[in-house]
Amino acid sequence: MLVSGKPGERYRTGIAAVGLAALVASAVAGCGSGRTGGGEGAGLVIGTTDKIFSLDPAAAYDQGSYIVETQTYQYLLNFAPGETTPKPDAAEKCEFTSPTVYTCTLKKGLKFANGNPLTATSVKFSFDRMLKINDPNGPASLLGNLDKTDVVNDTTVAFTLKEANDQTFPAILPTQAGEIIDEKVFPPDKLAADEDVVKAKGYSGPYTIASYDKNKLVEYKANPDYQGILGKPKTETVSAKYYASTDNLKLDIQNGNIDVAYRSLTPTDMESLAKSDKVTIHEGPGGELRYIVFNLNTQPGGTPEQKLAIRKAVTSTVDRDALSTGVYKGSYQPAYSSVPQGYTGATEPFKEIYGAKPNKAQAAKFLADAGVQTPVEINLQYNPDHYGSTSAEEYAAIKSQLEASGLFKINLQATEWVTYQKERARDGYPAYQMGWFPDFPDPDDYLTPFFGPNNFLQNHFENPAITAQLNAEKAETNQDKRIAILKQVQYDLAKDYLPIVPLLSGKQIAVATKAVQGVKSTLDPSTKFRYSVLSK
Repeated sequence: MLVSGKPGERYRTGIAAVGLAALVASAVAGCGSGRTGGGEGAGLVIGTTDKIFSLDPAAAYDQGSYIVETQTYQYLLNFAPGETTPKPDAAEKCEFTSPTVYTCTLKKGLKFANGNPLTATSVKFSFDRMLKINDPNGPASLLGNLDKTDVVNDTTVAFTLKEANDQTFPAILPTQAGEIIDEKVFPPDKLAADEDVVKAKGYSGPYTIASYDKNKLVEYKANPDYQGILGKPKTETVSAKYYASTDNLKLDIQNGNIDVAYRSLTPTDMESLAKSDKVTIHEGPGGELRYIVFNLNTQPGGTPEQKLAIRKAVTSTVDRDALSTGVYKGSYQPAYSSVPQGYTGATEPFKEIYGAKPNKAQAAKFLADAGVQTPVEINLQYNPDHYGSTSAEEYAAIKSQLEASGLFKINLQATEWVTYQKERARDGYPAYQMGWFPDFPDPDDYLTPFFGPNNFLQNHFENPAITAQLNAEKAETNQDKRIAILKQVQYDLAKDYLPIVPLLSGKQIAVATKAVQGVKSTLDPSTKFRYSVLSK
């Protein structure tokens, strides 16, 4: 998903997104002066610089929106804290009833926060609507392998898949594409405004939204009717406070004015907070990827060969180690693949092919051999409010690195997130910053959404050979064979295509006051930050 962090932002066709090998088996059965004091169950205040794009699941495919959705929407299957295998949430059980049919039986007596019943009809409506609207900023592409959804009876729903033997469909159901909504309050063919979502309460997750001031303050109250894998929230009331800058976020967590700071404190802030005896810095696996995307239609270069040479020259020139240590002080590590290290089958082909260090001579040769005149002028866009305030320093460093080689002239520009998303979709940027949080913990989530047909990058990359490899690895049930395909597709992308230049990978980090409990348990590979497990 697009990072707010999770692009993250994602798209799929063919066989649905792959989960870990364990997923092959079917899933079984008030802020400020209004704050309350400490003690078990007391209200929590959580601070963030993330931005909410939309509360409508059909339109939201970013980390800022996902955090709200994690608290309010329910899924057929979900990830319990610390788990990487999806388990029943609204469902009682889910299983393959034929090679192309995945069937889920719902728990009895489910209802939405507004009191309306949650039935198989609700599930069918949710998935049908997601695909029908197919919003370019939404997660509908995750359902690329879903052919149709049928109601078997009031508590049973059957998903018919386009490709047989897809043992990974369970991994899609806990993502932003799998949120269950109330068919009686959501319009079937258009997006709902945030205020309408809040008013209608057509969701059934652990919390309801008690009040909503978009990207300023959202107040949550425990949903007494929630029946799901997360259980009863440990804290009855939670407030999420949104900050325009990390400066105030850092001061408030340092002074105890909020209980948790989650996304996105700067590396300098983290260095300072590490010295405080009033807070604890919690880290967990994240899989966040930061990278540059090239629009293959509008980037510099007169021919496809020249465009590729320019992309190769950029990846040969950028200094990832300097970005890691100089800008991010080690909180991000250099990334030499489309798939971060630590995932099954992850390799480092960019290091193997282009080297771990900048190589000006190699970059110049790529350009000369393709007949590209230097310096190459590139309009490079970044976002100052969605990927953290350090983005400005990161992209200033990239501009400096590229221009120091004498091979490039970089026109660096910044645009705020809402406009950034719209302009990116309209081919407004020849080269631009993106970030990604995984939908679920598997390497395919860094491959099919990026490089498959109709991918979320919207940069006009599509290649039949790559598509064939992606389809093969998604359908391969033999783990060794699948890993071999994953390694090959990473290598081929780095050597022959380069639609993106990976820069850095990071982890999840949250800072909490000493009284807060449960933070570590929710910083897991699912990247779902669950308020319901937090207490003080």
